Amino acid sequence: MIKTLNRKIVGAALAALLSTPALGADKGEIELAYGEWATEIASVNVVRVVLEDLGYEVKTSSVSVAAMWQALAAGDVDAMVAAWLPTTHQHYLDQVADEVVDLGPNLEGTRIGLVVPSYVEIDSIAELNAAAARFDGEIIGIDPSAGLMKKTELAMEAYGIDQLDLVESTGAIMTAVLGDAIEDGDWVVVTGWTPHWKFARYDLKYLEDPENVFGGAERIHTFTRQGLAEEMPEAVAVLDNFHWTPEQMAELMVMNQQDKRSDPYDNARRWVEAHPEVVEAWLP
Repeated sequence: MIKTLNRKIVGAALAALLSTPALGADKGEIELAYGEWATEIASVNVVRVVLEDLGYEVKTSSVSVAAMWQALAAGDVDAMVAAWLPTTHQHYLDQVADEVVDLGPNLEGTRIGLVVPSYVEIDSIAELNAAAARFDGEIIGIDPSAGLMKKTELAMEAYGIDQLDLVESTGAIMTAVLGDAIEDGDWVVVTGWTPHWKFARYDLKYLEDPENVFGGAERIHTFTRQGLAEEMPEAVAVLDNFHWTPEQMAELMVMNQQDKRSDPYDNARRWVEAHPEVVEAWLP
């Protein structure tokens, strides 16, 4: 009873705060760049909802990973909540480190690598060549500019994988191929990352990476362009405070996946309304 009452009180207080005329005023436009991945679709829409409720006009732009970093460094977009560090996107950051501002992690406990269904009878990337025929000679990838694809190319070099080709596709195609293979009981290997809804739907495992090409646990960071803190201090305070858990992100990703007809923005608003205590901690 106490937990329910507190939740209602916090929710009512947050709703009142966000509906205050002073906060609801037009505070200008802010543009957020993101990659078309399940994780970033979830996070960018949550941030968009919170900033809109504070009175900002928020534009979101889906771009390639390389374009996301370049646009931020050039000041063409204002912020992103989609930087996977210190492994996946480090080489992009190295090129523009002096032109962007790192606000720190918004989610911790991520991972990347090569993923297979648990019934696949190999456990290491080093075993892929010998089993190439079972995988139809393919590793199913995603957007060719993604840091995960660059790391996969490095892994293929490190392990001498020359019997399989890395196939460029999208996150949606990758998960569709994965689902079809599992339905038929076939072997399949895909580029994978955590958190992702596919780990909740299917019984999967990462292939061991003894050379540590993919690195260990990662974090997703928030970055802004230079000067945004001076121009929009309240918005940057929200971006700086924005932090959630893999479980919270996964909850929204599952909502997006369960009903393909639903709008991720509408789902993000439902998630924000259902978690007032979390959102309250992000406010200035």
